[in-house]
Amino acid sequence: MDNYIPLSERMRPENLEDFLGQDHLVGPDCVLTRALRSGRIFPLIFWGPPGSGKTTLARIMAHYVRFPFTAFSAVTSGVKELRKIIDDAKKELSVSGKPTILFVDEIHRFNKAQQDAFLPHVESGLIILIGATTQNPSFEVIPPLLSRTRVMIFNPLCKKEIKNLLSKAIKDDKKGFGRMDIEIMPDALEFLAAFSRGDARVALNNLEASVLHALDGQDGGEVLVDIKTVETATDRKALPYDKNGEEHYNLISAFHKSLRGSDAQASIYWLYRMLTAGEDPLFIGRRMIRFASEDIGMADPNALQIALSAFDAWQKVGPPEAELALIEAAVYLATAPKSNALYLAEKNLKQEIKRSGAQPVPLHIRNAPTALMKKLGYSRKYLYPHNYPDALVKQDYLPEKIKNRQFYIPTGRGFEGEIKKRMRRLKSLQGTRTE
Repeated sequence: MDNYIPLSERMRPENLEDFLGQDHLVGPDCVLTRALRSGRIFPLIFWGPPGSGKTTLARIMAHYVRFPFTAFSAVTSGVKELRKIIDDAKKELSVSGKPTILFVDEIHRFNKAQQDAFLPHVESGLIILIGATTQNPSFEVIPPLLSRTRVMIFNPLCKKEIKNLLSKAIKDDKKGFGRMDIEIMPDALEFLAAFSRGDARVALNNLEASVLHALDGQDGGEVLVDIKTVETATDRKALPYDKNGEEHYNLISAFHKSLRGSDAQASIYWLYRMLTAGEDPLFIGRRMIRFASEDIGMADPNALQIALSAFDAWQKVGPPEAELALIEAAVYLATAPKSNALYLAEKNLKQEIKRSGAQPVPLHIRNAPTALMKKLGYSRKYLYPHNYPDALVKQDYLPEKIKNRQFYIPTGRGFEGEIKKRMRRLKSLQGTRTE
């Protein structure tokens, strides 16, 4: 084992079978998988958070198609180095007839002129560009280059995938710690996986630090990696948290109630308590989406969009950048005007349907695509609102037995006050419009 090579580098998989995560990209029936197994490859932009496998997959792709591979970092290299790579690629093409796969890490760090330098060589087929970025390529990659590549989105690895990766590193006797007698305690493994926030590199580096700390001063025998060892090695305290136990429900309850109580300070505290303890950020995101409808609703319709954007940000960017998006959403939700009118409407609807059953659709608002249906009265006497001023006309849309029921009763808070005014105005106008 090459001890001077970091564990995260040693454990890089060399084939698709050992590659963890990104099943939507490299699953058995995915386009990329089929292309590689048939020896084909095309220009790509890999967009995703650190440690999600972008560099690893690029290397695996080169192995499958057996093309020359050159890695190039936009952080440490520039156009001068690119020219040499292009010259070498031309020589390779003249000798072997094969294009060169050029992997450009952090491609978003190149400015427009530098990115322009790739264009003619991508277009001619001299190089097959694989760019990697943690930033949205729509804003960071020039349109001409973007139009010549396919964007593939990488997600942070889930906790199960990280735990599988760590377990494999402990057992692997060639690349990992398999030749040592190492036992890692379940809570230590859980903490390492949670602390990584979906970043395989962070997880492996912290595992290596923990094992080396456990080995320090020990002369042979079993090496025990427990939670105390991991805390010391990573300088990170494991907070008590059981995702399936009482503390899980206590914290999410505290978070939800702090949002409902319009306390932004408490809301972001409980949010970060959950993140620090290893809660799935998408679980928190889903709860904020529900909260936006249940406790804010039409009082601020933007709340739902803010919550959805935070959820989307985590999926596309991941940690640590997207943690701030979750905090932003929590502050917005906490300070938004509150209304549970939609939640009450949902309860009223369920109760009504349970009480009155499946009421028939009134004939005048039924669809009438056939002559028989028209003969039976379907759509007869339907008043087309656009034929009337303000597109309003007095007409019933609920079944006869419940036509006067009100399910949604808006409050006067926030934008819902405007909704309340609109509903009153519409009702008043409809009352004056007849056929």
